Amino acid sequence: MKGDNMQDTVASIKDDMLQKIDNKTAVIGVIGLGYVGLPLLNCFVEKDFQSIGFDVDEKKITALFEGKSYIKHIPSSRIQKVVSSGKFHATSDYSDLKKCDAVLMAVPTPLSKNREPDMSYVIATCEEVSKNMRPGQIIILESTTYPGTTDELMVPILERSGLKVNEDFYVAFSPEREDPNNPNYTTETIPKVVGATSPEGLEVAEKLYQQVVVQTVPVSSTRAAEATKLMENIFRSVNIALVNELKVTFMRMGIDIWEVVEAAKTKPFGYMPFYPGPGLGGHCIPIDPFYLTWKAREYGVATRFIELAGEINTSMPEFVVGRAMDVLNEEGKPLRGSKILILGLAYKANVDDDRESPSYRLMELLEHKGAEVFYNDPYVPVIRPSREFPHYAGRESEEISNDYDLILIATAHDEYKAFDFSKITVPILDTRNVVRENGVRVFKA
Repeated sequence: MKGDNMQDTVASIKDDMLQKIDNKTAVIGVIGLGYVGLPLLNCFVEKDFQSIGFDVDEKKITALFEGKSYIKHIPSSRIQKVVSSGKFHATSDYSDLKKCDAVLMAVPTPLSKNREPDMSYVIATCEEVSKNMRPGQIIILESTTYPGTTDELMVPILERSGLKVNEDFYVAFSPEREDPNNPNYTTETIPKVVGATSPEGLEVAEKLYQQVVVQTVPVSSTRAAEATKLMENIFRSVNIALVNELKVTFMRMGIDIWEVVEAAKTKPFGYMPFYPGPGLGGHCIPIDPFYLTWKAREYGVATRFIELAGEINTSMPEFVVGRAMDVLNEEGKPLRGSKILILGLAYKANVDDDRESPSYRLMELLEHKGAEVFYNDPYVPVIRPSREFPHYAGRESEEISNDYDLILIATAHDEYKAFDFSKITVPILDTRNVVRENGVRVFKA
C-alpha cells in the first residue's frame, strides 16, 4: 500500500506541474543571466510565463530593469518589451526560488588551472537552490558538463533540502545550444535535447521546453543528454584541429589552406567545411572536450584522439607568434620592441563575447617576448574584468593605422572585411583570410 501511495503522490505532482505548464501559471526561474540564461528567460516571458531571473551581478539586474541589454546580439528593444510585459522580474535574492515551479540553471563550467572541471559554480548554485526548495518543482541544469554530473553531484546536494528526487521534485539535464549572433538559429528554433532522472521528470521537462522551442529531443537519461552535448563540441574540436594541422602542413608546401577548403566544400556529400584560426575561443570548444577526458580516466579510458586535438588547437597561438616573428624578420625588425595591433578580441566574428578568446593568449605570448601589443575591436571597446585575464581589464580599443610594425588579424568581424586595407603600408598577418585587396602586404598564419 505504501508503494501505491507513493506512486499516487508522484503522479499527482506530475499532473499538477503539467497542468500549470499547460495553463501558463507555472513560474519559471532562470539562474545565470548571461549568453544562455538571458535569451531563455526572454523566451518564457514572451510566451506569457511569469519568469524570474537570478544573477549575483547586480549590474546586470539594474541594466535589465532599465531596459538595457548588456549582450550585443540581444537588442535593448527586446529587453524593454520583456520588462514592460508584467511577467518579468530579476533579482539576486535566491529566496524567490520558492516561487518557481521550474528552475533552470545556466551557470559557468570552466576549467581549473590544471585543465580539470571547475564545478564550483554548479555546486554553489545547487546549494542555494537546496536551501530554497519546495515540493512540486523541477530543477534543470543547462551548463555543459561531464556525464554523471546531474546524478552524482546535483541530486545529493538538492536532497539536502529534505526532499526526495522523483518523489517530491524532478531533476533534468538539457544542454544549451546557443550560437550567439547566428542569424539562422535562435533559442526558439534549435531543437532541445532533454534527459531526466525519471520518466515523469522527462515528461515535465519536455512539456516545459515545448512551450518555447521548435522541438524537444528526449533521451533515456541525464547522462545521455550530458554526453550528447560533449559529442557535439568534441566533433567540432577534432575537425578544427585537423584543419589547423593541415594549415601548417600545406603552408610548408606552399599551398593556401583557404583555397583548398573552398574547393573541397563544393563536394555535395561526405565533406563538411571547417576553418583554421589562431586558436580556439568561446565557452564550449576549448573547454568541453576536457570534461570528457577527465571523466574517462575514472573508467580507465585514455581519450587520445580528443587530447591530441586539444594539443593541436592550443598550440595555434604559438604558431601565430612564430609567424609574426618571421614576418618582422623579413622587415629587418626583432619582435622585441615592435608595436603590434591585434584586430579582434571577440572569439568569433560579429559578437562581443571574448571568453577564452585566443587573442588574449596571443597578447600574453607577444608581450612575454618583448613586443608592445595593442588591440582593436568594435565590439569590445574596453576590456572587461575576467577570471582568466584580469591584468588586461581597462585597456581600450585603438584605431587601425600605420603606427605599428605589424597588424595581426585574429577575428573576422564584418568591419574588417569591409575595411580598406590598401591604405595600410605595414605588413598584415591574417589568420582568418580577411584581406583580399591586391597589392597589400599580407601574410597568412
